[in-house]
Amino acid sequence: MRRLVVIDAPSNLGLRPPTEGTVPGCYKLAGALREQRLVQRLGAYEGGVVVPPRYDRGNWQEGDGVFNAEAIAGYTRRLADRIEHHVRAGDFPVVLGGDCSIQLGASLALRRIGRYGLAVVDGSADFRHPGNSDRVGAAGGEELAIATGRGQRDLTDLEGLRPYVRDEDVRVLGIRDYDEERAELAELRISNATVGEIREWGAGDIAGAVVQSLEVPVTDGFWVHLDADVLDPSVMPAVDSPDPGGLLPAELTSLLRPLVQSERCVGFNLTIYDPDLDPDGSCAALLADIIQAAFGQPR
Repeated sequence: MRRLVVIDAPSNLGLRPPTEGTVPGCYKLAGALREQRLVQRLGAYEGGVVVPPRYDRGNWQEGDGVFNAEAIAGYTRRLADRIEHHVRAGDFPVVLGGDCSIQLGASLALRRIGRYGLAVVDGSADFRHPGNSDRVGAAGGEELAIATGRGQRDLTDLEGLRPYVRDEDVRVLGIRDYDEERAELAELRISNATVGEIREWGAGDIAGAVVQSLEVPVTDGFWVHLDADVLDPSVMPAVDSPDPGGLLPAELTSLLRPLVQSERCVGFNLTIYDPDLDPDGSCAALLADIIQAAFGQPR
């Protein structure tokens, strides 16, 4: 039985500010989930905090590339060090973000070790890059593109390991039926399933099929990246981009359970939930319940 180790990665470096002069509140995610006693409920061990640099976009302007790029690159390496240590030790890291750019820390860590897949459970593909958009800037909406080697070299080729994840080793689950990036994913043969398809085929069944496809001998295992905005805003309004048409809690639990309980799954991260948008803590409680249930821990 692998031991779960909870690591805080409270970086908000990859998001645009909610309003001028403010910073994204997702850096409080880990604290809010800890208030829900997630560590104890998972029976997990303490993995500490990887402290991010200060959020400061300086005089960045549209067209300058990814903002906070130097800070994100440095943070990605340090987070990768922590994750790599635990994966090599046989632990199962549970990483609490933070915005979606923290996924790069996991992808870099695993690339150092071998060839790993990535199961992305997200309301959007986060596949914006210079080849398909003139609004590149927020790494939290671009991390899958960066992880697969698309974008500026100071983020895509850390330690000369580009790409961190191969296109064919990525599975994207939970994007909205109207996602504009889906055509490009299909062209690149990056496997994906929308909310409508998950409902048509059944969340548990599609997750089981994804696990089978990621458990092939060619890979050494896979990581699960969860963005809270995969949930519908009716149950999860506390995200930066609450788009309608998302999954419901029972559907997300059924989708996650086969993924994180696979013997080939080596870690998991949660991102984007913003406690500033959740004054009564109900969204944090819901996420804690979903994660606990997905990992098979009794309530």
